[in-house]
Amino acid sequence: MTKSELIARISEAFPHLYHVDAERAVNAIFEEISEALARGDRVELRGFGVFTAMRYKARIGRNPRTGEAVSVDEKRLPHFKTGKDLRLRINGRS
Repeated sequence: MTKSELIARISEAFPHLYHVDAERAVNAIFEEISEALARGDRVELRGFGVFTAMRYKARIGRNPRTGEAVSVDEKRLPHFKTGKDLRLRINGRS
C-alpha cells in the first residue's frame, strides 16, 4: 500500500472528511514519527509496533569490488519491531 492509497482508504472510511484533511492527518502522523525518531525518542503504537532509531558505531568496512579498507561513519537507522497483535493478525490467528 502506498501513501496515496492509505489516504484514499481513510477518505473512503470517513466520508465526512475531505480528501485533503485525510492527507493532512496522514502527513502529520508521519512527520511526528519522523521528528520523534530524529530526537532519539521511541514511538510505540500499542498493538501495532514500536519504532526506534538504532545506533550503529563507526567501523572499518571493505569495498567489495577492490577489497580496500573504507571508513564507515557512525549512523542511526530506523528500526521497527511488530507488536503481538499485528504479528498474530499477519499469521492468521486473530
